[in-house]
Amino acid sequence: MYLSCRDAARVAIVADTHGHLDARIADVVAACDCAVHAGDVGNAGVLAELQPGMKTVIAVLGNNDVAQKWPPDERGTLSALPVEARLELNGGQLVVVHGHKAGAVKGRHAWLRKHYPEARGVVYGHSHRLVCDQTDSPWIMNPGGAGRARTYGGPSCLVLSVDGGDWSVEAIRFAPLPATVRRRAATQGQRTT
Repeated sequence: MYLSCRDAARVAIVADTHGHLDARIADVVAACDCAVHAGDVGNAGVLAELQPGMKTVIAVLGNNDVAQKWPPDERGTLSALPVEARLELNGGQLVVVHGHKAGAVKGRHAWLRKHYPEARGVVYGHSHRLVCDQTDSPWIMNPGGAGRARTYGGPSCLVLSVDGGDWSVEAIRFAPLPATVRRRAATQGQRTT
């Protein structure tokens, strides 16, 4: 999948929602021009929450985005998700993959750089670990988990700001919700705030 979003000034980057987008992350996304989801989406409702105001949403398949884990009536949306997406922005290309095929943690960034040398940035998920590696080119970014599952310190996301050809990345992490709030919301099917 290849999209051009050259006018986007702020790109919200999320991953690993596993069927639930933290409401605080949804608020961050609502203030951006475009949203990217690096896989393990979990259901079509998450994609709808990323789209307030009809903004562009780019999402890729994660290793848990399989028919058995998605609601039966949403499998058409699931089958439309690509394995890889490319977003053309001012100053370069942003590649989006889930990262589960990028090898062991120790060599993952080297693998991504080797496979996508033409990119300005590569976004991946899978590990649920917030990372923004700007030590080499392309930048390697993981927004961490944006839902309830394995957030390692709280739900998180990244915001990529594009100003002309200049790029900057802001990492945003929220405190984890108390377990009682998470359990109550899960049993009632509610978003937590």
